[in-house]
Amino acid sequence: MSLSPALRRAAVREWGPLFTAVRLRLAEHGVRALALTLSAVALTAAIQVTQNQAWGYGPVRSLGAVRAEDPLPLALLRTPLSLFVPALDLPVWGALAQILLVFGVAEVCLGRWRTLAVAYGATLAGTLYARIGVALGPGTFLGLPASDAQVVDTGPSAAVVGLAVYVCHQRRAWFTGALVVLAMVVEVLVKDNLAGREH
Repeated sequence: MSLSPALRRAAVREWGPLFTAVRLRLAEHGVRALALTLSAVALTAAIQVTQNQAWGYGPVRSLGAVRAEDPLPLALLRTPLSLFVPALDLPVWGALAQILLVFGVAEVCLGRWRTLAVAYGATLAGTLYARIGVALGPGTFLGLPASDAQVVDTGPSAAVVGLAVYVCHQRRAWFTGALVVLAMVVEVLVKDNLAGREH
């Protein structure tokens, strides 16, 4: 028996409903189905350009940089914008590609408002975990070193992971969802930092 038909059936079973939903919605609504996604890509690109200017770095940090050491009310105010502030130590094209793909699929499958709610919820969970992890300290399973309180935590990655897992669960793409979770575990094992643990 050939492996190819078995793989094809598995792929259709895993991604068929998702692909069909995306294709039908895009055929029906066109680019309007991706209004949130395209706005998020444009906002992230604009913030990237701004934060790399001498005049823009400070305002972007003041409005969208979140650290565990920040007072909680300030962190909560900055968290929504922090989702669209690309991390300075990573290539911006990676953040833009993540937003375009994952936000796009999520927006088509979940709708604009649920996508935004899940993305913000995942980002907020990461922000709050950093505070809890630092409070627990490095000696515990979920604890973080005190130095992580000063790490600027921005970017769409927590939202992307949250959306990917949510969409996989909703569309019953169990294998893909398991791969996302496994990739996050491997990330922590390979590069044990604040971002990896938040994911």
